[in-house]
Amino acid sequence: MTDALSGYPVVVTIPVAWGEMDSLGHVNNIMYFRYFETARIVYLEKSGLMEIMKRSGIGPILARTSATYKKPVYYPDTLSVGARVATIGTTSFIMEYLVVSKALGAAAFGDAVIVTYDYTRRAKANIPDEVVKAIESLEGCAPGSRCVVEDFDGDVSP
Repeated sequence: MTDALSGYPVVVTIPVAWGEMDSLGHVNNIMYFRYFETARIVYLEKSGLMEIMKRSGIGPILARTSATYKKPVYYPDTLSVGARVATIGTTSFIMEYLVVSKALGAAAFGDAVIVTYDYTRRAKANIPDEVVKAIESLEGCAPGSRCVVEDFDGDVSP
């Protein structure tokens, strides 16, 4: 893992596939959202939110996502994709991603607003306490400190 990813508690390794490249010969921009998704799901599994969704119907829904591309990536290569929670509120949180190419270094970064959603009621739901605690643990916060910023919940309804 590179120093650039040291602040990301979840890092996944993804080999670049030939079919991910576009007609210009570099990885197509849409693939980065798949890379982000892969890291996001691993993070959400580690936080317990995916298991809670199976039990209660309360789980994540993507409200917004963005990417910034720094360097074009080419096949063959291997990517390390980091995910972390930067901001947490009552019903939503912001995740940040960093894509590091083995060949080129930092290649892209992105973020996403994730809303905790009750799929049964079709409405936002509070982030379960056990998930907040798991995020604190993943991010290296003292238990109960909510070391990430609180009360983020702006207009992020899906």
